[in-house]
Amino acid sequence: MVRRRIPATDWLIAVGVAASQLVAGLAEQPSTSLDPLGHALLVAGGLALAARRRAPVAVLAATGVCALGHQLTGLDVPVVAYLFAVYGAVRAGHRTVAVVGSLIMLAALPLAALVSLHDVGEALARSRGALEIAWLIAAGAAGEALRQAERRAEEAERSREEAARRRADEERLHIARELHDSLTHQISVIKVQADAAVHVARRQGEPVPPALLAIQEAGREAARELRATLETLRDDERGPALGLDQVPELMRRARASGLDATLTIAGDPDDVPAEVDRTAYRIVQESLTNVSRHADAVSASVRIDYRPDALVIRVDDDGRAAPDAPLVPGVGLLGMRERVAALGGRLRAAPRRQGGFTVHAELPVERA
Repeated sequence: MVRRRIPATDWLIAVGVAASQLVAGLAEQPSTSLDPLGHALLVAGGLALAARRRAPVAVLAATGVCALGHQLTGLDVPVVAYLFAVYGAVRAGHRTVAVVGSLIMLAALPLAALVSLHDVGEALARSRGALEIAWLIAAGAAGEALRQAERRAEEAERSREEAARRRADEERLHIARELHDSLTHQISVIKVQADAAVHVARRQGEPVPPALLAIQEAGREAARELRATLETLRDDERGPALGLDQVPELMRRARASGLDATLTIAGDPDDVPAEVDRTAYRIVQESLTNVSRHADAVSASVRIDYRPDALVIRVDDDGRAAPDAPLVPGVGLLGMRERVAALGGRLRAAPRRQGGFTVHAELPVERA
């Protein structure tokens, strides 16, 4: 376990309060043999403030005990350390604890003075009830003011992040529209003209030139890639829901392209969070796209395993990837890693020992 170090400023404040309380205690006229204990309690109460950020309630209790202790020894020193502890507790959000503790202290301090002096009149003379209440209110008010200021700063930062994310989403949709307007028409025209030329050539019984077939196939591939790119750019909460229920359609397309693709589903698919569902779909989609474009594979298998605490996706192919071949991650693989990491999951993408490639993703799931 990693422990956070106490900031130097906290140590400086703690040592300063301890020193000031000790000086005030030494200025008191020695009256009992318990003075050394009282001086030790003054120092201990001040040094306890070093931990007020990490354990504000514990520090509040410790400084309160030290304050009562040095009062019992006969040292009538202002409870400065306790005031700092009240400030720290309120700043940390423990307002109720600070109020209850302060009420107890207001009642206990006069009793401690009475025990040490054995004189009701002198104990009442020492009592500074109104002043102590004022100082406690001031310490609590300062802590609450700073806590509210920090909360407003966090809300402002969160609002800025949301605004930046919203602008990024709007820009992404703008890019999608621009791509659609500038590319879709031209690619569609190329594809239609190539299909028509091939159809006419075959109808007339003439051999189809290989270059024309290449143009036809390139047009189809460009249209598929553009469609996938536009779907990615439009993939936000306002766009169409894409999830694992569309995986069978992905498998149908893969088989239509000549790939022997099989799908296996295990487990209960209920209660899968939407973001996990979308990410799993993208992993399968990108994996099958890579198989079709780069792997030179004959077959591919997709397994979706719904486990109690995780959704496991595994895509295997028998392509040309070799176990000792260096892996050069492309944009698609990097995108998969980013999506999985954003959900706190794990992704392994590497060549298989028996040849081919494997994509294995584990996405944590919190079911309702």
